[in-house]
Amino acid sequence: MPIIEISSLSYPGVEIFSTLTEAQLRNRIEPSKGIFITESPKVISVAINAGYEPLALLCERKHITGDAATIIERCGNIPVYTGKRELLATLTGYTLTRGVLCAMRRPKPHSIEEICREARRIVVIDGVVDATNIGAIFRSAAALGIDAVLLTPTSCDPLNRRAVRVSMGSVFLVPWTWLDTTLSKLHDLGFRTAAMALTDDSISIDNPLLATEPKLAIIMGTEGDGLSYETIAEADYVVRIPMSHDVDSLNVAAAAAVAFWQLRAPDSNK
Repeated sequence: MPIIEISSLSYPGVEIFSTLTEAQLRNRIEPSKGIFITESPKVISVAINAGYEPLALLCERKHITGDAATIIERCGNIPVYTGKRELLATLTGYTLTRGVLCAMRRPKPHSIEEICREARRIVVIDGVVDATNIGAIFRSAAALGIDAVLLTPTSCDPLNRRAVRVSMGSVFLVPWTWLDTTLSKLHDLGFRTAAMALTDDSISIDNPLLATEPKLAIIMGTEGDGLSYETIAEADYVVRIPMSHDVDSLNVAAAAAVAFWQLRAPDSNK
């Protein structure tokens, strides 16, 4: 594996860490060439275990034989860029977590049918744009038995660097893809849908009917306005989390965790 000492952030190849934006890394024009950045040995290891392909590493010199040593050993013949701490600290928007960044190839998108084929509980993330919330929802999904995640195109990319970090690598553990169709697609796959929203006719999240559904899609809306009227109208259930002390609602990530636990699949051992 080549260890490349850099003295400038303009060194060829380092631009993926230093100057490319999230949108440029994602490469919507040629998705097969898309890249994302992940950080810290623990999260990088989770990604590698899940089959993601590393392309390049950036780390402080001291971590080559320290925190990054195991990761470097696992990554095969890819470039490892290194330099002085002061130089790497000037990377725009990048504070090195334990001194290691890894550029990885974006995977080929899965089809909805593929990731939902054996699923009993899935979540639809509709218009959630905050990367922190996306990461937190994925972490709860992985921990609380959600089999797949679908996101509308208006939602934040799960492979956004911050989303990956907040999820602690959970975005690599739960199958996910983009949902660019209506909820009727989920009905065709045998799912009943539960829109998490506060309406006059919503039912409590502990309603026994919900626990009997063999296949349920939980729909979480954007942080501010929530789900659209059209989405709520199309759902089989409209579900609320009872609140105390006149609190009107929970943050979407907190609400998702409650919903995932309460609405877990019947006889789930997860």
